Amino acid sequence: MRTQMLRSVQSAAKRSNHGTRHYASASNPERKVTILGAAGGIGQPLSMLMKLNPLVSTLSLYDLAGTPGVAADCSHINTRAQVFGYAEDSNLGKALEGSDVVIIPAGVPRKPGMTRDDLFNINAGIVKNLCTAVAKYCPNALVNMISNPVNSTVPIASEVFKKAGTYDPKRLFGVTTLDVVRAKTFYANKAGLPLEEVNVPVVGGHAGITILPLFSQAHPQANLSQSDIEKLTKRTQDGGTEVVEAKAGKGSATLSMAYAGALFADACLKGLNGVPDVVECSFVESNVTELPFFASKVKLGKNGVEEIFGLGTLSDFEQQGLEALKSELKSSIEKGIDFANKN
Repeated sequence: MRTQMLRSVQSAAKRSNHGTRHYASASNPERKVTILGAAGGIGQPLSMLMKLNPLVSTLSLYDLAGTPGVAADCSHINTRAQVFGYAEDSNLGKALEGSDVVIIPAGVPRKPGMTRDDLFNINAGIVKNLCTAVAKYCPNALVNMISNPVNSTVPIASEVFKKAGTYDPKRLFGVTTLDVVRAKTFYANKAGLPLEEVNVPVVGGHAGITILPLFSQAHPQANLSQSDIEKLTKRTQDGGTEVVEAKAGKGSATLSMAYAGALFADACLKGLNGVPDVVECSFVESNVTELPFFASKVKLGKNGVEEIFGLGTLSDFEQQGLEALKSELKSSIEKGIDFANKN
């Protein structure tokens, strides 16, 4: 992933300082982005970051409560997007109608001692209800799933959309970008490389050992020891726990997740707008492995996923990690599918 979002934000700020109004053009068309869970710990900074994105013309913010205040706050930022806030179940349809991209960070955060699996029953129900509304009000939107556990919530969404007759695997994404952001940061800092020049693909899933950074494919390459690579892999896998513990039970990875979510949404918008060669890692329906869903590099275009890339050549350590993650990821996927079909 490149520094696309940062350039977009900087460009928006520069144009705003010159007092330029932004209208749709062939390269910058009208785009509506809806955030479901916009008043939460991830939702609020994510709302601000999407307001800064010049590719967004309408920003629709939804949550059960508190959203009008978040919308009013964001609306004072002098960038292109018009902001609307919606609260309560009765307004969910209004929030979603006409959306090009729907970002879903809704749900409860992890607390100390809580695994991603502990979040399942609460967040699974929330995701199922929201995706039912997406299928009804904006069935052609690109759906960016942030709600954890992503390894299960993406399969839940797929089943909801199948039942509604609207499922398009090219338009459903599990946002694993935070794993990429962490891998790049940790690798660059350890290797003494400029952060903005580093790229590290991360494959698998979005929890614990299912997160597999491919440091052997990092660019540029650094001469790190095998011990360093193993430690960086472990730190990337435990990044969420590191933040939860550092916040002493008072929060989880909200700011970095909002940043990562904004990066991926920006990539989706660029793809929709026809920007060539937009490639990011994401958890999608895939035949890269025998598992029905898997995170790897995907090319984004006007219809969502245009191409899913293979894993490339793996080191022995990475190959071992790939085999080790499969059973856990398979279980999480099946758990999501079972929940959707039984509830």
